[in-house]
Amino acid sequence: MPVVPLPENEDERLASLVSYDILDTLEEDEFDEITKLASQICETPVALITLIDQKRQWFKSAVGTDVRETPREYAFCSYTILEKDVLVVSNAREDARFANNPLVTGDPNVAFYAGAPIINEEGYPLGSICVIDTEAKELNSQQIAALKTLSNQVVAQLELRRKIKVLERSNATLLESNVFIQKFASMAAHDIKNPLSSILLSSQALQRRLQKDGDDKSLQLINMSINASKQLLHMVDEMLVYSKAPATLLADQQSVNLNELLTKIIRLIDVPESVKIQLPVVEHTINVSPVALEQIFLNLLTNAIRYNDKAEGRIRILVRNEENFYNFKVTDNGRGIQPQFLNRIFEEKFTLGYTDRFNKEGTGVGLHTVKALVEKLQGTIYAESIPGQETTFVFSIKK
Repeated sequence: MPVVPLPENEDERLASLVSYDILDTLEEDEFDEITKLASQICETPVALITLIDQKRQWFKSAVGTDVRETPREYAFCSYTILEKDVLVVSNAREDARFANNPLVTGDPNVAFYAGAPIINEEGYPLGSICVIDTEAKELNSQQIAALKTLSNQVVAQLELRRKIKVLERSNATLLESNVFIQKFASMAAHDIKNPLSSILLSSQALQRRLQKDGDDKSLQLINMSINASKQLLHMVDEMLVYSKAPATLLADQQSVNLNELLTKIIRLIDVPESVKIQLPVVEHTINVSPVALEQIFLNLLTNAIRYNDKAEGRIRILVRNEENFYNFKVTDNGRGIQPQFLNRIFEEKFTLGYTDRFNKEGTGVGLHTVKALVEKLQGTIYAESIPGQETTFVFSIKK
């Protein structure tokens, strides 16, 4: 039996076929009605809608046979997908291409075959709609034209199916985006409390001083409040922009000097004099979403300050630039975390029940949303800790 040549761009044709997600699916009325019509119009006992994958001819719909697939090398349709027009084999027993074909010499004893290629919108032949008889015969021009029309109907059904699949995936992405917006909004509200607390404490301190008398220190406190307010407003503006389109939060990659970004965050949270933050010794310029990275570090640094119980708090930030990832470590010498809680701290609304240095309890929102942000940036995050001594958060961001 002759070796059947492959269509041009066979790899692309197979990839296009897979995109319909239709192989090995159940029977569907929309396709079965087309095969029934083909059988009636062409007056044949068998009609098929076939799809040709790498190794087989699979029948999406079949009239007149219970067989669901045949090897590709036996398939008449392997020749049909090489054609731009209807392939008609009046008598397969006298055709050199098919005379020794097991489907001709044995069951089901094919003698007549006619198939119209199913060519999709991208121009790839996916299979055919064909009619088969055990007796040699011919088709008239009206029957051949009808077979072409039915082929177009199959394509229409396939394209509709694919568009529905794309729509379903888009809806799933939209749902995920909406959930992310909600989480991001919760995180924003959580983070805004920290600079607001700084403003409140500064204002209260200013009030007490002014009750006595005004001096330069009072002016410094006023400036602190003004700077914190300006940074807060800028931060809120960024949040409002990105909350409307969360995809841009991650897609907006910018070249950022890491130490400058960290310095900006440190000014925002107003680090107590008893806490020292050590920035990376070597300055790094990285390409990231600055808003996302700000949120991550704002949470981690704020927590490291709030839950530090040492007379002299120390926070150390390390960064390593690897081939595919930026890797970060934030280590503090605070109270630490018990081993059984190291994974649970990233769960939504989970708290350790601690009160911070301001006698406030956590909400269980910050670390959960940090993890969500890191994962959106195609990275990972985990914590290591020695209770009573130190805690290290290790996270990565894909380049």
